[in-house]
Formats: sequence, structure tokens, C-alpha cells
Amino acid sequence: MAIPLSYIARNLWSRRLTTVLTAGGLALVVFVFATVLMMDEGLKRTLVTTGELDNAVIIRKGAENEIQSGIARDQAGIIEMHPAVAIGAQGQRMVSKETVILISLLRLADDKPSNVVIRGTSDIGFVLRPQVKIKEGRLFRPGTSEIIVGSSIAARFNNAGIGQHLRFAQREWTVVGVFDAGGSGFDSEVWGDVEQLMQAFRRNAYSSMVVRLANTTQFESYRADVGEDPRLAQEMKREQTFYSDQSKALSTFINVLGLTLSVIFSIGAMIGAMITMYASVASRVGEIGTLRALGFRQGAVLWAFLAEALLLGCVGGVTGLALASLMQLASFSTVNFQTFADLSFRFILTPDIALKTLVFALIMGFVGGFLPAFRAARLNIVDALRAI
Repeated sequence: MAIPLSYIARNLWSRRLTTVLTAGGLALVVFVFATVLMMDEGLKRTLVTTGELDNAVIIRKGAENEIQSGIARDQAGIIEMHPAVAIGAQGQRMVSKETVILISLLRLADDKPSNVVIRGTSDIGFVLRPQVKIKEGRLFRPGTSEIIVGSSIAARFNNAGIGQHLRFAQREWTVVGVFDAGGSGFDSEVWGDVEQLMQAFRRNAYSSMVVRLANTTQFESYRADVGEDPRLAQEMKREQTFYSDQSKALSTFINVLGLTLSVIFSIGAMIGAMITMYASVASRVGEIGTLRALGFRQGAVLWAFLAEALLLGCVGGVTGLALASLMQLASFSTVNFQTFADLSFRFILTPDIALKTLVFALIMGFVGGFLPAFRAARLNIVDALRAI
């Protein structure tokens, strides 16, 4: 015979203050745990959505990112003429030769400098990235000192609005447009004409090349040709894979730091739940004796107290998850360890994260409640009845 769940719930309600304080401690730990997972998911999604499935990125062998890379103009010409490259509607080869440089801009919030990626590209660069849309203003004109900025840059940095001017590379650059890249990493970049930027920064080589494949199945053969050609010293990755790799260092740091904090906090929360349940057992010895005298077995008593702890964990888990879900309304800015540039992304809550969070909360409830529940089940009936 099992003790009804309604009876278990009423016991928690009768000790409302203790229940709220214990569940609140569990909710705090759950909030930290869920927020870490949401941050990591947001970072990965931001960088993965930066790439297109049919695009490939080519950089110098050994370079970890575009900023460290260099592709000479003659090498770019060889890569561009490969038969695996797609041909556009107007007969142009679907290749964007780009330069990527770090510049320093002042943040609106605190007027302090922060590294920002500026990307030199061309008309084809926009064709290869259909997620990039002009939100305000217009595109920059080739051959001019005009630039466009990502929505994140426009919102967080000084002099990044339309009609304003940014000074770098000993030039004044006019902001003529703001683009929205659909929450991808491009939202944290500044774009301009590749040839003008190379001239301003005295660059003789491109940083990278973005190539649209005529057929996605040709990727492996194209990569092999680029890697084996003695005239080249380049490597190729699918664009999504390339940008996903850019998140690994920061993602690892977030996970290690966040999960370490979650473990430390969870130990405290479980100890708190254990103390609460031990106090509950001590104050209800007579009640436990009565239940046993009425015919409820040790297993039923064990289940009743363990269910209380699990219910506490569930309440804490749902509360913490609800608070963490509000983080989706905010964006987060940090330095990408791979590029040392400012990167803005959002917290993202997925069903998988919600499930993991609730399981984590129930585990804390179980661990915190098992020993007190075991003690309650082991109480001697006669000794317990004497406490009435």
C-alpha cells in the first residue's frame, strides 16, 4: 500500500517557509546550470549559422583563423579557376576573395576599446551569404571609403550609425548601411570593399576565400586538389565546419567554468535539502509511527519522504528553468578566444536543455532526500509511537 501523493504534497505545503527556502536554493543552482547550457548553445548556433552548407572556406595551412591567414593573388587565381567552383547566372565564378582584419572601436556602454572584425568583401560575398540583409541604408559602393556594419556593432559601438564616420587605417570611413545577418557571427563585423581595405592596410594578400561549390559532393576532391597542389599552401573546410571550429575554445571555457560552478553550488543545495528532510523526519516521528501502525510498510515510508525530496527538486527545477528562460531576452557579448574579436550572441533554450535541467534538478532532490528517507523508513514502530 502506497502513501498518496496528495498527502505528500500537503506535508510540503504545511511547511511552506522551509519548502520555499529549500526550493529556492535548488532553483539558483538550476538557473546557473541552465544558463551555462543556453550560453553554449547560443554561441554554437551563432557561429554555425554563419556558414552555408554549399560554401567552402580556404585559408593558409596552419592558420587557426582568417586573421592569421594569407593567400597570395596568384594562388587565389589558381583556386578560383578550379572546375568545382560554381558559375553564376551572369557567368561569374562564385568566389569571394576577402581580407579580414582586427580594428579597435569604442563601446557605447563604457567608452572602452574592444576588438572588432572588419571584413573586406565584394558583391559576390553577399550572394554567397543570403542570410545577410541590409536593414537600414544601402550597400557600400566598390572603390569608395564606405562601410556597412552589423546590427550588433551599430547597437554597441560609438560612431557606428548611418552617416557617421569611423577612423582607422589613417582614413575616415563613412557608415552607409546596417545589415542583419540573422543572429550569425557576421552581425559582429564591419564590411567594406576588399580592394580599398587592402590598400588602406597595405596588404598584398587576401586573408581567405569563400567558394560556392557547383556540387556539394565535389568538396572532398576539391579539398584534395588544393591540399596537394605544390603551388599552394592552403587548406579547405566547409564553411559551417570552419565557423563551428571557431567556437571550440570559448565553448570549452564556458562549459568548464559553468559546470564547475554548478557542481559546487549543487553540493550546497543538496546539503540544504538533506538538512531540511532530516528536520522533517525528526519533527514527524510520531506521524511515521502512526503510518507504520496503520499498515504502511518501510518501502511506502521511504517512497513518501523520497517523493517529497523529488517534488522539492521538481519545484526548484521548474522555477530555475523559468528564470533562465528570461535570459533569452538578453544578448551577451564576449571575446572569441579563437579570433580575439568581440562576439555578440543570445542565450538559447532548447527542449534538450530543458530536459537536462529538469533531470539535474531531480538528481539533486534524490541525492538530498535519500538518506533522510532511509532513516525514516528504518524507525522502530514502538519507539516512533512513543513520540506521540
